[in-house]
Amino acid sequence: MADQANSTLWLKNPLDVLADGDSAGGVVVRGKQIVELVPSGKVPVTAVDHVTDCSRHVIIPGLVNTHHHFYQTLTRAHPAAINKELFDWLKALYPVWAKAVNRDSFRLATRLALTELLMSGCTTSSDHHYVYPPGIDDAMDIQAEEAQALGVRMTLNRGSMDLSEKDGGLPPDSVVQDRDTILADCERVISRHHDPDDGAMTQVALAPCSPFSVTRELMRETADLARRCNCRLHTHLGETHDEDAYCIEKFSCRPVDYLEESGWLENRTWLAHGIHFNDEEIGRLGRAGVGVCHCPTSNMVLASGNCRTRELEAAGVPVGLGVDGSASNDSSNLMEGVRHALMINRLSYGSANVTHLDALRWATQGSARCLGRSDIGQIAVGKQADMAMFTLDELRFSGAGDALAALVLCGAHRADRVMVAGQWRVMDGMPLGVDIVKLREEHGAAARAFAGGL
Repeated sequence: MADQANSTLWLKNPLDVLADGDSAGGVVVRGKQIVELVPSGKVPVTAVDHVTDCSRHVIIPGLVNTHHHFYQTLTRAHPAAINKELFDWLKALYPVWAKAVNRDSFRLATRLALTELLMSGCTTSSDHHYVYPPGIDDAMDIQAEEAQALGVRMTLNRGSMDLSEKDGGLPPDSVVQDRDTILADCERVISRHHDPDDGAMTQVALAPCSPFSVTRELMRETADLARRCNCRLHTHLGETHDEDAYCIEKFSCRPVDYLEESGWLENRTWLAHGIHFNDEEIGRLGRAGVGVCHCPTSNMVLASGNCRTRELEAAGVPVGLGVDGSASNDSSNLMEGVRHALMINRLSYGSANVTHLDALRWATQGSARCLGRSDIGQIAVGKQADMAMFTLDELRFSGAGDALAALVLCGAHRADRVMVAGQWRVMDGMPLGVDIVKLREEHGAAARAFAGGL
């Protein structure tokens, strides 16, 4: 086992490894880091304490989820919201969320979403929580506790909304907070949870929700705070044409102009969705180093549009991948999202121009760049030992010739083993230390009580 600080483990002779160079002989892990890639037919130079036979496994870097809303697991496929586009979908669900989200239901929603993600091969997640009805002021602390209990890496996005319906925004008054309360808690959360070092298990980003739910003053003051505290910035932008129209009406500019005028056009920022940018705006984002989280499943469910991934990357924009909220996905499976990213981008660019390796790169290296991390997202010497291992034993894989391509094209959706920081967190497809049956029962009961879920 790789659960001791100085223990060395050889993941021996996998079916394939997603890594640069010849690593067909496997991967060697010491403590929390990758220390050697073993070429085909060779044995490690490093002395090893333990060997795991990986001849049934395809090994990829742990997936990195750069946009989600965990609380929305309570309202999946909600009758009031299905078959709607974004603004109408939000208007239908905001009143439900105001009642559904309390400390207990939020904890269960977080636990369920993180467990789903982990089982899909995700080792790092970012959650954008912005709904704060009375009584859950410690939402970020709850998420940090749940991530720690599961042993996964987490970027806590301290989200916010201070523009309600009465002020011309979209959310109801009951789920917004005043600016002073928001900024004070942002400082508290950073002080308590933000670890800027390599190998960090918990980091913090500041994340006002969207142009139609926050004031420009909050955007500017949040950007100032992020610079002072050396943390990242996240928000929704460029998701729908309705958002474009709202910005033009309210701010007399398009969303990217609004971003720049608010002091956000810089390389500590990454955006959720980023669909409706024109060529000039893509160039500006690239020059500033702003990242974009592509959310293919949500974009298809809400018919929001297609993210211009190739143009964004060509301009220098880091492109990552996210599952988005579990009420617009409606799951928390990032491996499934990799397949969806491949499919929708092939509709835009052709099958020869978007490969399974592109989609996997978005979910690993690209996502890590969005989160400002160079220590995860790759299987390489010196990187953190975060890996997901899949078998090809199911009927869906029978006949597959390329093991890595099969993961995406044949629809892998559940990892057999997952390692985070050198520790096994999933074995034989099951998360360690989690009672799946009990979690399903408790979460389902919470959803039924507050939102009518099954």
